[in-house]
Amino acid sequence: MENTGIPRIELEKFAAEEYKVPLLDVQHYPVSSAQFIIENRDDYPVKDYISPHRRKFYKIFHMTSGTGILTIGLHRYEMGPDEIAFVHPDEIMSWQTTSTETGGHFCLIHPDYFGPGAEHVSQLFRHYAFFHADKAVVQLQAHQSSVINDSFAAMLKEERGDDDDKKQAILLQLQMILLESKRAGKNRAEMPVPESYGYIYKFLSLLESSFQVQHDGMAKLKTAAEFADQLHVHPNYLNALIKNHTGKTVREHIQDRLLHEAKSLLVQTDWDINKISDGLGFSGQAAFTTFFRKKENVSPSLFRRNILPPASRQRASR
Repeated sequence: MENTGIPRIELEKFAAEEYKVPLLDVQHYPVSSAQFIIENRDDYPVKDYISPHRRKFYKIFHMTSGTGILTIGLHRYEMGPDEIAFVHPDEIMSWQTTSTETGGHFCLIHPDYFGPGAEHVSQLFRHYAFFHADKAVVQLQAHQSSVINDSFAAMLKEERGDDDDKKQAILLQLQMILLESKRAGKNRAEMPVPESYGYIYKFLSLLESSFQVQHDGMAKLKTAAEFADQLHVHPNYLNALIKNHTGKTVREHIQDRLLHEAKSLLVQTDWDINKISDGLGFSGQAAFTTFFRKKENVSPSLFRRNILPPASRQRASR
């Protein structure tokens, strides 16, 4: 393998010069998380993290105070007060907080949340221009930011309440947020994405694409060397890069992603354990069970029983 243009020597010097940002924790959304999540940034600050797109959520971030760096795909933005960002479900994003204070709201919406009767809202989200990574951050005027903040506050109140029509109220507020942001229409300029982050993003994208189990029946598992070859970098360089930015090696990320996919299939499908084992590329059900138990201290079957309601458990055991 002949790769050019990539640093392969003096890694310690390279790391000392390049890795001056907080470790970015690679997070996957819980496999049993709600289809709509909303939080106040004052009470629930956004941590520095990278979010692969296994659970396909639309994400909307509104800031009333504080600063941070948002990277969506290979587009990077410095965000501050009176700004709002839109992240499409298919994008890998990262966030780095750059201030001690934090204010505003964020929400996550799974496409399935819209459901029957809300197809028009689903279409609105699907075709909304600001869910494109190169137009994702919008600068708001003060009065527009205030209106959007009120909409978020109303959604938070509805979500915490128990009114029968709270979903309809939430959908109306989401449409108001999209409308006010469209009226503002002033996209923030991008910053250059560091080359090092580009490799992290591409690695995570390749890792995600290896786990399209539902579509073709088997995960395309790769080794760290195979990922490095696809990225045209030396394996040692890729491993050092990933380790220094996230605190985990390439191999650890592969195993974490494998475990997350196993949990997703246990919770979100009615596949039996043997089919899941085959789909994830294990040599047999015993090998899969050993891997899962080592990571979770519980068998796959018991994990499924503990997390699923009785009706779903019966379907999965057939």
